[in-house]
Amino acid sequence: MMKQHTTLRPHAAAWVFTFLIGTMLIPSASATLPVVTSLEPRGVVRGEEAVVTFKGTRLSDASEVLCDLPGIEILEVKAVSNSATEVKLRAAADLTPGLYPIRLITKSGIANLRLLGVGAMPVVAEVEPNNDFAAPQVIALNSTIDGVVKREDIDYYQVELKAGQTLNVEIEGIRIANSLRNRDILDPYIAILDEGRFEVASSDDSSLFQQDGLCSFTAPADGKYSILVRDSSFLGSNLGGYRLHVGTYPRPVAVIPAGGPPSTVLDAKLILSDGSERSAKIPLPSETYPQWGVTTEDENGVTPSPNWIRVNDLPVAMEKEPNDDRRSAPVVPVPGAYCGVIEKPEDYDCFTFEAKKGTKYRVEVFARDVLRSPLDAVLNVFDPKHATLTSSDDSRGKIDPFLEFDAKVDGKHTVRVYDHLRGGGPTYTYRIEVSTPTPAVNLSLKELRRDEAQVVAVPIGGSVGMVVSAARDRYNGEVNLSFEGLPKGVTATTFPMPAGRPEVPVLLTAAPDATHNASLYTIFAKGDDKNPLIGGKLSQHHKLVLGQNRREMWGYDTERAAMAVTDEVPFTIEVVQPKTPIVRSGSKSLKVRITKKEGFDDTVSIRTLYNPPGISINNSRSIAKGKTEVDIPITANTGAGIGTWPIIFVATYNTKTGSAMTATPPIMLEVENSIFKYTFPKSAGELGTEISVSIPLEILREYPGEAEVQLVGIPAGVTSPAATQPVTPESESVTFPLVIDAKAKVGTHRTLNCIARVKVGDETIVQTNGTGELRIDKPLPPKVDAPKPAAPKPAAKAPAKPKPLSRLEQLRQKK
Repeated sequence: MMKQHTTLRPHAAAWVFTFLIGTMLIPSASATLPVVTSLEPRGVVRGEEAVVTFKGTRLSDASEVLCDLPGIEILEVKAVSNSATEVKLRAAADLTPGLYPIRLITKSGIANLRLLGVGAMPVVAEVEPNNDFAAPQVIALNSTIDGVVKREDIDYYQVELKAGQTLNVEIEGIRIANSLRNRDILDPYIAILDEGRFEVASSDDSSLFQQDGLCSFTAPADGKYSILVRDSSFLGSNLGGYRLHVGTYPRPVAVIPAGGPPSTVLDAKLILSDGSERSAKIPLPSETYPQWGVTTEDENGVTPSPNWIRVNDLPVAMEKEPNDDRRSAPVVPVPGAYCGVIEKPEDYDCFTFEAKKGTKYRVEVFARDVLRSPLDAVLNVFDPKHATLTSSDDSRGKIDPFLEFDAKVDGKHTVRVYDHLRGGGPTYTYRIEVSTPTPAVNLSLKELRRDEAQVVAVPIGGSVGMVVSAARDRYNGEVNLSFEGLPKGVTATTFPMPAGRPEVPVLLTAAPDATHNASLYTIFAKGDDKNPLIGGKLSQHHKLVLGQNRREMWGYDTERAAMAVTDEVPFTIEVVQPKTPIVRSGSKSLKVRITKKEGFDDTVSIRTLYNPPGISINNSRSIAKGKTEVDIPITANTGAGIGTWPIIFVATYNTKTGSAMTATPPIMLEVENSIFKYTFPKSAGELGTEISVSIPLEILREYPGEAEVQLVGIPAGVTSPAATQPVTPESESVTFPLVIDAKAKVGTHRTLNCIARVKVGDETIVQTNGTGELRIDKPLPPKVDAPKPAAPKPAAKAPAKPKPLSRLEQLRQKK
């Protein structure tokens, strides 16, 4: 006899129930929240009561425990000290073995999510010393060991096997850890050793359990066999706890096909850890699940953790060999889910479907991420001429392929899947889902502190704010939010998420007469009046283990988040609603006022929860002791989002258990377009002179009240006797006289700005624009009269050239 169950996967939530089948198979400010560092023991046996000690910090006011899934009954919560709380609980007798999310609630906050193991086998505590192969801890088959691996530690356990018995060993190490600082992490290595100390089976990581191992061994003869547990790098710590499942229980490693439609019975084949196969008939739930857990039970025991399949409305088509050739692949329905196995190295699987021109198709492969298959899938899509249309390997930060394409022609299109390294085997399962995508909105909560999932602690008589983020898929319109499952006495104030925006604030308020209580809640999204059928809901991702460089090694997704009503706030706080808008390129101060109750006069720091687009808010202000208010400067850039936006401030204060937070009621900040537009000229003047700078002015729209413009950013050494000038609706320019001192700095100064102020009642609308240019020059040197040039002397006549003598005169001179 075997059983199938549903459970909560480490990456998606599902409700849990049990059924029988008749075959053989199958911030900062939040830094003072309570923290649970470990659970002792790390798991319980279903059908039995147990006391689990939650160890950590700030646990002295623990009051209750929340369980995300039904089946665990909390009987008593007893705070022992600030670092320990004892919780008595009972797991239902038919509860699916696996890991269950659990959260400790205190009167001052909500602790981090932890995973509690629930099993069907008795729990045995590790007994030291057990680090010698020659002196192991002897245990009975079909036991779960709760132990710790310390630095350079090795734990040995010994069992007896009969010839032909198959021993399965699997470990929960990373999967029950919690470390965001790359500390106190056990990355386990397990092995089965024979009496000669030879490792007959070993495992570090595994496809089914990721960085937790699984190994299997069939005994060739009667004998004693040892199980070794250590850190893969011989590290470990005092918090390196583990749950080791040792026994002859069935251990499927693959389910084929990997899912089916709701409310049907899946005819499946199970591939077991020893390579054998079994058939199974698996009744599927009446609802759809992104990941559904299948747990197997027979006369040898119950699988300690489930295998994973998908349940949705897509019709399933199984691969039919031969289907390696994309030119002759079998035709399957679309939309549809195509299931199969890359059963040998160099294998390809192809499926052909009729596509319609102009239709967008989504193709997604589920293998390593959801099914925990060893297949590292690569996906190709071919057009009717068998040419490559598009391809995908890893996608969207995940390790499985995903793509979308628009069919350019009618005709047969083909999808092909194969292993990235051309590997293959009987466990290389996959599920390809081809559908036509529809618009949707998926919600998540913005982290308050890096890497830590948002929890909401609402103080009695006070409020707290959070930011809801939306991942839009083919819908860019307005999104409206609604809450379900809030704690008693808590109400939610929501605001429409404007078209195109990815997030919006929400205010949660606890009534003055509310009492301490907690619940798990969800949020629904709905489109605008023109798109009422478009929607979505909340999912929350919890980072549980981060490795080097903050790389996530293990995480968990839930469909609900936690909220608690906590200790009363010792003051009331509000933001004064401004009567005037802020304009683009403008600035404003928001006044925050506090009324402190008797006995409280500590400093309260103020920061914004959420900034509208284009709005900057000063988050360094606080209300000091003895003060009752503070002004918070805000500015709007030239592209600030025009409209009305909610503004909520978060106030942080000290309590006896650390710091706590509350929030102001929202104000609605109006953001409007600029009122004035300037055309700044290039102005110039010399040292020691007076000039006028005339700036052309355009009034963009009507404005209430009186307006003036002030010229600021005037260079040193330059003054203006009238730096502020009145402006009327008819003004086309504004002129400022400037006096340039003889000692002013020479050069080009691009510092001139205009601050416009529009007085409206007792408030002022401020708009600042720039920048103008003023060039300061040295004066030219004075001109000096040049001396008159002397009159030119007459040029001297050249002496006359003597006339040549005749022959007769030459003879006379000789005489």
